[in-house]
Amino acid sequence: MTGAAYGGTSLSAKPGIIQFFNRELSWLEFNARVLEEALDPANPLLERLKFLSIVSTNFDEFFMVRVAALKAALRSGDLGSDASGQTPETLLGAIAERSGSIYERQYRCLRTELLPALAAAGITLVESSRWTPQDRRFLEGKFMDSIFPVLTPLAVEEDREFPTTGNLRVHAAFSLSRTRAEGGAGARADETAGDAACFGADDGGPRLAVVQIPPNCDKFIRMPGEGPGLRLALIDDLVERFGGALFPGWTVEETLLFKVIRDADSGVDEERDDDFVAAMEELLAGRQNSWPVHLVVSDHACPLVDRIVAALGFGEDDITRVQGPVELRSFMELASSESLGGGPAFAALRYESWPPVPSFEVPEGSSIWEEIAKADRLVHLPWESFDPVIKFLEAAADDPQVLAIRMTLYRTSGNSPIVRALTRAARNGRQVTVVMELKARFDEERNIAWANRLEQAGAIVTCGVARLKVHAKAVLVVRREEGGMIRRYLHLSTGNYNERTARLYTDLSLFTCNEELCRDASGFFNMLTGWSAARDFSRLVAAPFALKTELIALIEREIQRSSPEIPGLIQVKLNALADIDVIKALYRASQAGVRVRLNVRGVCLLKPGLRGLSENIQVVSVVGRFLEHTRIMRFGNGGNEEIYLSSADWMSRNLEKRVELMFPLLDPRIRERVAGILDAYFRDDAKARKLGPDGLWKRVPRGGSAYSAQDDFHEEARRRHELEERNDREELVVRRLPGTEG
Repeated sequence: MTGAAYGGTSLSAKPGIIQFFNRELSWLEFNARVLEEALDPANPLLERLKFLSIVSTNFDEFFMVRVAALKAALRSGDLGSDASGQTPETLLGAIAERSGSIYERQYRCLRTELLPALAAAGITLVESSRWTPQDRRFLEGKFMDSIFPVLTPLAVEEDREFPTTGNLRVHAAFSLSRTRAEGGAGARADETAGDAACFGADDGGPRLAVVQIPPNCDKFIRMPGEGPGLRLALIDDLVERFGGALFPGWTVEETLLFKVIRDADSGVDEERDDDFVAAMEELLAGRQNSWPVHLVVSDHACPLVDRIVAALGFGEDDITRVQGPVELRSFMELASSESLGGGPAFAALRYESWPPVPSFEVPEGSSIWEEIAKADRLVHLPWESFDPVIKFLEAAADDPQVLAIRMTLYRTSGNSPIVRALTRAARNGRQVTVVMELKARFDEERNIAWANRLEQAGAIVTCGVARLKVHAKAVLVVRREEGGMIRRYLHLSTGNYNERTARLYTDLSLFTCNEELCRDASGFFNMLTGWSAARDFSRLVAAPFALKTELIALIEREIQRSSPEIPGLIQVKLNALADIDVIKALYRASQAGVRVRLNVRGVCLLKPGLRGLSENIQVVSVVGRFLEHTRIMRFGNGGNEEIYLSSADWMSRNLEKRVELMFPLLDPRIRERVAGILDAYFRDDAKARKLGPDGLWKRVPRGGSAYSAQDDFHEEARRRHELEERNDREELVVRRLPGTEG
């Protein structure tokens, strides 16, 4: 769809003013905000290390997907500019410059702040240059016993293709020269004549070989030492230092470590006549050897770097040279592992534990169905427990009155209790229908395995929708009540059905048996699995059919109902804002005097504060302990306020190329609670940054006592649980008093 399709008043920005930020550069600024949490000395040391690791993980995915797409556009001859005025060529140069500066800050933080501070706290990562003779003997023995047997050296020959390096796999490169015996140049001629065959003709020049660091070995090697602290060495350093043992008859002249990041943006051919699952499996296999996009290499000023760069066909903008380990994603293990830095001995280096409180419990003598029937229930993750979602499905699996379960699955965990419950339900004779999204990037392999397991148990599994990703989050349970009446129970969420990320991501979800919502959900699932035509629902709004149009209509309604005396209000919390048509509608709202308050975690193409265009728009971003993932939309509606939750961000891919759901909060109590959650994010002055029209994010000025929304949610959840426990105890006492039964 184009902006013209939506009409509306014209925008009156000054001629020549670019009205939109660039998506890729905006994302880089988000990663810079994540890095700021690693740089913040107020955060515990191991948590800072986690943020540093997340920066690297984010970069890997950014190059695999976004940069890969830009390079594909260049190869295809697409030289046009986007809404920000950037062409693929100019954008790649800007990305190289900005990502390079972020990498440099990241590694400087590691070298000069985190590693020295961790060593002072008892966790020492010992670089190879600081190994003592005793360290060297121990580590060489460890290398020969446990690592050497699984290494495979690969010769790199000038006239042949560079060996397969896979995707995101760390390698050590070795520049080798022929070893000369003491007896003179010809003393080993006969002995080494056979060796030369391994590397082709012996022309006397240096040879190149690469060795993959085994991904299934421990990344950190514990070293002996006195005292209670940890002394650790990286497996990368062991392979680089002792890997010469793989090349008898050769001398190691130079070494370096590198990692190739490859294209993961290619999609499966959905027009294939054969098995779609097989097509996805082929795509996954090909990803390990797809087009190389970026190279991360240890910062050695040696000819070996140039040889690898030339062999892989990289330009200078495609290379990041780092002063430290080329792979920081694995430092998450150091920060989290019970056997390493995550152990109880280093509890002071981590955040205070915040176990989630029960969000709602089923009283003795009741059932989860009765509790949902009494009133809608809201769950606020990760401060409240994900357990009700699991218990909801487990109850459905074991209850003989349950007739059917329908569910969408986009991402779930490796040992998912959700899938176990669905499997048991199918085996217990319930009709289980699962819409499994096999195109969920980087979770494809896991989802294929779950789809096969569910089908074997007797469930009906559909693998998404052709050319669309099913990103909606919904579970519908159909149950026969007493007296034979059929009732439906519904769970809708902003986040995935993954009990692990439910401890790390902020999300909201709703349990309800509201008849309108449940009837719409039935129609929604029929549309996904059958031939039902896409249609408007009474309460649910689905993408790609109606959600974008509805959002713009809600914005236009706010414009119509706004006045100088009672200005309209649009208050939104999203992960990303990138749809041009929606942004133009928000600009029109600003020009009409509507107060637009946006909390955008990551990418934001909208420029706030432009005179005559977006003066009434404020954009903030909260990056803190938990990953902000909730999508909330609030519209003043002339005093008759409406609040929605959604699985969708305001991006073209979500609104036009994915199956998404937006749903209203109909219970006034829940609506009031979510309004308070939204307000809290805009009061945050501890972890919030504000976006300026120049594209710079600056920390919100702190008041007398900094306010953190995430901290407040923890306290609010704890207080709510204590109050509910006290009320339950009082109610139990009343029920047990003589004469009060019934």
